[in-house]
Amino acid sequence: MSVPALRVVMAQLNPVVGDLEANLGQVLEAMERARDELGAHAVVFPELTTTAYPPEDLLLRPAFLAGSDAALQRVALAARGIDVIIGHPERSDGALYNAASVLRDGAVLARYRKQILPNYGVFDEVRYFRAGSAACVFELRGLPVAITVCEDLWVPGPAAQARAAGARLMLNLNGSPFHDGKRHQRAEVLACAAAEAVMPIVYVNQVGGQDDLVFDGGSQVVDAAGRVRLQAPYFETALLACDFAADGTPLTEPTSTVPATDLDDDALVYAALVTGVRDYVRKNGFQGVVLGLSGGVDSALSLCIAVDALGAGQVLAVLMPSRHTADMSNEDAIEQCRRLGVAHQVLPIEGPYEAFRHVLYPVLGDTPPDITEENLQARCRGVLLMAISNRTGRLVLSTSNKSESAVGYSTLYGDMAGGFAPIKDCSKTRVYR
Repeated sequence: MSVPALRVVMAQLNPVVGDLEANLGQVLEAMERARDELGAHAVVFPELTTTAYPPEDLLLRPAFLAGSDAALQRVALAARGIDVIIGHPERSDGALYNAASVLRDGAVLARYRKQILPNYGVFDEVRYFRAGSAACVFELRGLPVAITVCEDLWVPGPAAQARAAGARLMLNLNGSPFHDGKRHQRAEVLACAAAEAVMPIVYVNQVGGQDDLVFDGGSQVVDAAGRVRLQAPYFETALLACDFAADGTPLTEPTSTVPATDLDDDALVYAALVTGVRDYVRKNGFQGVVLGLSGGVDSALSLCIAVDALGAGQVLAVLMPSRHTADMSNEDAIEQCRRLGVAHQVLPIEGPYEAFRHVLYPVLGDTPPDITEENLQARCRGVLLMAISNRTGRLVLSTSNKSESAVGYSTLYGDMAGGFAPIKDCSKTRVYR
């Protein structure tokens, strides 16, 4: 077995957009552990680690950028006995770049500027950043190492450019959000990039929820043939070390399995939903969640997600039956609460519903009942849930799914009321699965 010439640690962190001090704390702790516990020569962090991804219009605030610069300087000063490769925004000559710096012994050894700026779907980087144009290659214990950032590997060009610049190992920093099928797409991209670059790639990704985006992690090392040599778990923070020979070859054997991540696609989607709820609630300082529980499949799934994300003690279920609610629906809802250990309240809506009808009588009169009454019931429930939220500090979870939203089968200010909708991107078919 070859003697390792280089040990690189992938720092798969869960930063908070805009929380510069907390993010800095995570970085400093990971640096110390990578150096002292794992014996690393270098530690690699995700894209825009100082700010977390995506910082969006925070990047338009000079004070915020100054804070990021100060955090980067503190990381540099702490980079003693270990090289640190970290993503951050860089201000230069009136422009802003999505950059990655190599920090060593208190100084910036090298710096790379992201070349390919995504501007589609959830990405809006052209609004904030100017594209870089040059490769960045530096020496790490005698090995020429290149840096790329996320989208740079998704199109031809930057990988081959790094090879032409003399690199034999590539570090790729990412803030790459999850979507259904992402792990398969990522594997194809990394295999193609490794073939183009003719070198191993250390792929480091952010993990955790940021508003309505979820990052799955899945940091990994692939060899020049595109085979996975080492992989971090999905939806968990991790520090994972990989050893390399003097020529950049990974010293771990190719693997066909990933520890703690052997999940099918539906299980990965469920893990993403749990992560999204957990981090939205915690990062925004809510005191738990409250949701309306009807006995139907959508609210039942939403309750399970909430319990797995936060624990039963931070979840309150509210049953709000009307005269039309079947006994079986109430019984199913109460039984689910019992099995999950969730506290519940029963608040019948007959009283507020009749009060609204009385107030509306001068306008609606004796006109025949229609969808108005149905929507009024949903809005009564929304009023009750929001009142509980205001008083208790709990976030209201909406339980609507993507199929309902697509066809407009929902009630404004009723079942659409809430601060976060866990299954908003799940079709009804997926909910049943």
